[in-house]
Amino acid sequence: MTAFRLSVIALLLAPTLLGGQSTRPFAYRGFRPGMTYTDFAERARTLAHNDVLTCQTMRSTAQVMDCGVRARDPADSDDFYLSANVIDGRTSVISLMDSGGVALVKRIQDDMRRQLGPTQRRGRGIWEWTSGRGRRFIRFNWRGRANWRVISITLNDRDVMDRIRRYRPAPKKRTP
Repeated sequence: MTAFRLSVIALLLAPTLLGGQSTRPFAYRGFRPGMTYTDFAERARTLAHNDVLTCQTMRSTAQVMDCGVRARDPADSDDFYLSANVIDGRTSVISLMDSGGVALVKRIQDDMRRQLGPTQRRGRGIWEWTSGRGRRFIRFNWRGRANWRVISITLNDRDVMDRIRRYRPAPKKRTP
């Protein structure tokens, strides 16, 4: 084996060899920022609840589309709305939206901490985890009053999102 290959293997194993640390996958409920449309659609269809995943393409190109489906969480049978923006076959934004009481927020907070580790950014009604030089993030937002909350979990890949520039219509030239 070449020295280069050995170095790569050592780098990949380093976290394990240096104290048994393992890296958590940067995903939530089977969704990852920047995942392929095919993987998203497969996962969304398994969660679909009395609904069909539908996608609408941008008027000027099929390379950009928005998809959505009403889904059911297999862990607790709660219904939620699942959507994604897809650019060039990859998800730029995936959203899971729901509403419920304070207990729902607490349950999701506990679940996200368990899956993603401690939050890297906190604000009023917002938690965020980042990866990939900060270009990917998973954000949990909640808003509401008294015992009612609207929640959203957003998975975002800014590298994929930046591709939208290719599909913006050219500005119209003004005639003097």
